This record gives sequence, structure tokens and C-alpha cells, in this order.
Amino acid sequence: MDTAWLEVFRSVARHGSFTAAAAELGYTQSAVSRQVSALEAEFGAPLFDRLPRGVRLTDAGRTALSHAGAALERLDAARRDLAALQGLAAGRLRFGAFATAGAALVPLAVAAFRADHPDVEVCHTEGYSRDHVSALQAGDLDLAVVSGYADRLGAFDPVELIHLLDEPVLVALPIGHRLARRRTLRLAELMDEPWVAGSTDAGETLISACLREGFRPRIDIVAREWIAKFGFVAAGFGITLVPALAAGALPPGLVLVALRTEDAPVRSVYAAVPRGAARPAAVSGFLPYLRRAARRHAG
Repeated sequence: MDTAWLEVFRSVARHGSFTAAAAELGYTQSAVSRQVSALEAEFGAPLFDRLPRGVRLTDAGRTALSHAGAALERLDAARRDLAALQGLAAGRLRFGAFATAGAALVPLAVAAFRADHPDVEVCHTEGYSRDHVSALQAGDLDLAVVSGYADRLGAFDPVELIHLLDEPVLVALPIGHRLARRRTLRLAELMDEPWVAGSTDAGETLISACLREGFRPRIDIVAREWIAKFGFVAAGFGITLVPALAAGALPPGLVLVALRTEDAPVRSVYAAVPRGAARPAAVSGFLPYLRRAARRHAG
């Protein structure tokens, strides 16, 4: 059924005249008559009595009119709701991010987005990038902020990546460490140091960069969360590598020293979205805020 028929039907019922309805809607009188006849054929009952002067609703017409009005109101409500989604006056954004993105990048983007679009519900999940990729594939997230090194990006093939920034990895040292006043360091200078890492297997952590430099770091403390890592380093239990995104959350008692360019592993940060899926308006609307936050961080 053509919904335009319902609009014509309602107008004719309101005016009691094909001619008046045609004038209101910008149709010819014969076009209005044809559409009413088509609707009567669809319903299988006459909707109007044709009188010498105008028309009058039949019992079937009065019954159909209440349903036509409800249907048109629902369609109008659907159009308004869809317009609100497209205009970011409503909707929901489900996104995930890895832990250190939550130190500055993600809060900057979310705060600015919510200030401009307070009626969009923002749902944030923290976790590992590989888990966010799975959640995007399953339809449980709309967008994720993920990170990875150039030689490991194959794990992100199932999603579409939008580059945000490249961040160097820094060395976190206790403030009284013998190397704390250096401007830059070589990884080889740290081969005899005790390390704090997220796993006993250096290859699974940031300090896998040491392996690429030809030495296996001595991991004295395993701490998975950054707060714990920072605490152990500040207490003098060892040193660790820190992505630049986490630099803003550094507690007292620590210093960060840059690695020489040839030694510094560089981690790339991306916005990830499901590959081939329709992109919700909230995702398209949020991406510029992420890009601006990334530029601000890089600056």
C-alpha cells in the first residue's frame, strides 16, 4: 500500500471533498479520486459515499480513518526519530578502548563529544585491542580505539582501521635512578636492569623491544595494571616501558626518558569499525572528536 493514499484519504475525510483535498495536496481532482479508489480496492470496502455536493465517510471509512491516522502518526514519529539519530539528538555509541587510551585520548574526545551532543548515550568498555576486534565482529561494539605495532596488524584484518596517531614508547625510571637525568637512552644500556612487565614472557609485552635489540630482560615483577607497574617502578623494584599515551597519568616518583629513535618501538593507534557494515551516525559523528584529540595529544 502506498502511504500517500492514506494522506489523500485523511485529507478527503477532513474536507469532505475531493476537490478541496486536491487543492490542499497539490494534486488534480482526478488523481485524488484514483487514489481513493485504489485504497477502497485495497480495503475491499467503499470508504466514502459520493454525494451531489462532496463526499461523506461510510462506516468502513470511519473505521479505516482511525487506523490510517495512527499509521501516519507512527510514520511521522519514525521520521522524527531517524532524523534525531542522524542529527545526533538521540542514539547510542558503544565503543571500547585499550587501557592507556583512557589516560587522555579517550576522555578528551568523549568530553568534547558529550558537550556538543548530550543526548547521545556513550557506553565505554576498557579492554585489550584483540578483544575489541572480536566485539566489533560480533556486533557488540560500534567503534573501538585499538593499538598495535606494524608487524602485528594482521590481527586487525577483520575490521576497518582509521589511523589516529603513532606514539613512541618511553622508559619509566625511579626518580633517583642513575639514568633519570638523561635526555635519551639506548635500550642496550638497560640490559642489566631489573624490569617490571605485564607477563613473565617478554615477547607478550611492550618490553619485547628488548628482544629485538638482542637481549632478554630480567623480569623481577609482574604487574598487569599500569597503576601497579608505576607503583613498583617508583618503589625501585625495576624499570618499564610506557607508551606515550600513558605519560599524562605518571604519578610522583617517576621520570620518563625517551629512547633513541633507532631503538624506540612505535605503536600505532587506530579507530576500528566493523568492515562492510553500515556506520551509525553516532560513529561518524564521534570520529572527528577522536581525530582532534589525537592531534592535540600528538602536538
